[in-house]
Amino acid sequence: MTDSASPTVHIVDDDAAVRDSLALLLELSGLPVRSFDSAESFLAELDREASGCLLLDLRMPGMDGLSLQKLLTERGIGLPIVMITAHGDVAAARTALKGGAVDFLEKPVDETVLLATVREAMQREQSRVAASAEQQQAHDRLARLTEREREVLELVAAGRTSKEIGEQLGISPRTVEVYRARLMDKLQVGSLPELVRLALAARPG
Repeated sequence: MTDSASPTVHIVDDDAAVRDSLALLLELSGLPVRSFDSAESFLAELDREASGCLLLDLRMPGMDGLSLQKLLTERGIGLPIVMITAHGDVAAARTALKGGAVDFLEKPVDETVLLATVREAMQREQSRVAASAEQQQAHDRLARLTEREREVLELVAAGRTSKEIGEQLGISPRTVEVYRARLMDKLQVGSLPELVRLALAARPG
């Protein structure tokens, strides 16, 4: 299985010479690398929790780069992708970038450009992982709430006043204030803005 513990550059290219040269360059730059000779071999060993980025050849026998990109998106696997190809193809570049690729580079790839692009992809991945962890933490904290507390929290996060919340839920504004105070205590937040940020952090996307 792909090691999910440390961010890794996953190279997928059917050309052994290209794989080896890219791996050597990246490893000398201090980046962990794993290499695969096809999209199929990459998928066979992919851990859904793997982190890092994907350095992906556009044209390969069997499943090509764009097809793998599409499949990963469908599976909800968000590894940032840097697409590489020896064949300049504007339409393919547009499709890759529209699909969320960090960049589209032509072989032979300039080493400085490649390293900068891979580091950008790794930084993007770090931000994605941090956001995912924050969302999960927020979900875990909100799981402690009762259904009514969740209703009040959602309306508070939507910017409703205590009077408006009370009217919508059929309770008094004073009761809404009690709920708000209970929410802040239960979720261990010190202010209303922090409470709202926590509610928003739990939302997908």
